[in-house]
Amino acid sequence: MARLVRVREHVNPLAIQYQKPTPPPDWSTVYGDWSLPLSLDLGSGQGEYLIQMGQRYPDRNFLGLEIRRPLVEYSNARREELGLSNVYFLFCNINQTLPHLLPPDKRVAEVTIQFPDPWFKRRQHKRRLVNAELVNTLAQIVVPGGMVLVQSDVWDTAYSILRQFEAHPRFINRAGAGQFATSYPEHIPTERELWAMRKERPIYRLVFQLSG
Repeated sequence: MARLVRVREHVNPLAIQYQKPTPPPDWSTVYGDWSLPLSLDLGSGQGEYLIQMGQRYPDRNFLGLEIRRPLVEYSNARREELGLSNVYFLFCNINQTLPHLLPPDKRVAEVTIQFPDPWFKRRQHKRRLVNAELVNTLAQIVVPGGMVLVQSDVWDTAYSILRQFEAHPRFINRAGAGQFATSYPEHIPTERELWAMRKERPIYRLVFQLSG
């Protein structure tokens, strides 16, 4: 049975050991059917969200990207225990790896960014996951009409993400310019989301759609 080990809550993605892109695996061997629509979770943590999504939606593939290797190893062990051929987790620095991760003929139907590390201090903002480069990468790999779904319980982080996506000409804020979503797709709540709800913390949600 897979056992989760204790890991650091935050990892500096700018550290030198994370600057080399992770090479892509043989997608046809890690998925039972690589032709299925692909959903991408950026910062998959312990993987429970994608594990449950894979069980609920066997007609879709799910890929989780995570910078903490022990969590990736744990998540893939859980995947194997459950016999899920439509879920996979990859250890990588997302900003370094994602631009060259997928073959040219493979596009992503949906992207989730859930409660990313806020990096509160101004000098640490450069460590944040969502920046102009990531948004541009997503615009290249998401299918036209595809969705990017965002959640955060930190206002500054959520507002920064809103501004980054709205600055790109191809992403449309479904709630309207400068607005957070009042309706959000039905989903499986993450551990952080459940914690925030128990603490009665506000959760800022964003829904972006890529134009054709």
